[in-house]
Amino acid sequence: MKEVDLTRMSLKDIREYMADHYHEPLSIDDLAQLTGLSPNYFGEAFKNAYQQNVMDYLTDMRIGRVKQLLRETDMCLRDIAKLAGYSDKFYLSKKFKKEVGESPSAYRKNWRKRIAVISVGAMGNLLALGIVPVAAPIDPKWTPYYYIYYQNEIQVHLDCSHLETEAKNIRMLVQAKPDCLFFIEPLSQHMASELRANGVELIPIESRDWKGQLMEMASALGEQKKGESWIADYEQRVDQARKTMGSASRKELTVTLRLCEDQMFLYSNRGIRDVLYQDLALHTIPKQLGLCNEPISREQLQELNPDRLFLLVCPDAATRVHWLTLQHDPSWQRLNAVKKGQLYQIPSNPWFEYSAIAVNRMLEEGVLMLTGKSPISPP
Repeated sequence: MKEVDLTRMSLKDIREYMADHYHEPLSIDDLAQLTGLSPNYFGEAFKNAYQQNVMDYLTDMRIGRVKQLLRETDMCLRDIAKLAGYSDKFYLSKKFKKEVGESPSAYRKNWRKRIAVISVGAMGNLLALGIVPVAAPIDPKWTPYYYIYYQNEIQVHLDCSHLETEAKNIRMLVQAKPDCLFFIEPLSQHMASELRANGVELIPIESRDWKGQLMEMASALGEQKKGESWIADYEQRVDQARKTMGSASRKELTVTLRLCEDQMFLYSNRGIRDVLYQDLALHTIPKQLGLCNEPISREQLQELNPDRLFLLVCPDAATRVHWLTLQHDPSWQRLNAVKKGQLYQIPSNPWFEYSAIAVNRMLEEGVLMLTGKSPISPP
């Protein structure tokens, strides 16, 4: 181990030192000496802090570097071994197969098999391509659809909340050992650096519409035909839905509202905009043709007096109480949509999600509510 100026490093410093020097011979004794702790105490402290022992952490970084070089270069295994801190290619090959489950040559050929996603939208797009992620945000409360159908297939269930659980999600992602991770919203610098240090390829999704996002992911995975086929099938279902509804029905004024406590909002997110007001071409006010979350009074709603209402009710207790009261209000009961029985309460799942899977579910649910008939959806 090379000489360093610091004689007493913190555990955080040691992790950073290992990330910079993993290609050098390192032992627990060497690292403990840098902290001023005994090897045994240092090993216990490191494991308590990071839920992983020192040498396993070092192995993860070295194998991660090997995976990166196998993916991105044509270097021979002997040269890769030197760059990753292994004495020879034979030891590396044996170690790699033990850690990854396949030989370096097999990994180089078929590496994009273990894919992780950090957002529900990316998960919905990946599943539309017929690919089950090794790690994804899945939870019976926040993502019930995916939990019901994929809880046993997705090996690592990431936490669906974000800032408070980032450290936990990083640990789970590192342990899942994915080859790549797709993300839509920017990753924190800390998460990005930790995953890169473990050899995970980070693939950003730049498109803002679900079709573009789906095709970006399909292209990265060599599954363009599957992406194109999904979009073509979806567009066929849209055409069939329009025919089923008829042009006269689609000309009735439709408004989407969100009720939160005692406040109503004109509301339109990307999924609602795409499905109801672009694909099904329902007639609405100009504000709802884009993204919208604008307060609206009862008087303003009465002036609009829509023929159809799609309503999202926030799940908290105060909102539910107000919603029960509102339903008995005479001014509410006089609305055309209420009198016609064309008030449709829609759940947050899938109407708050934006992905190929979610949009398809919105189309199916929307048409079923409007016509009583469901467009054919893929299995």
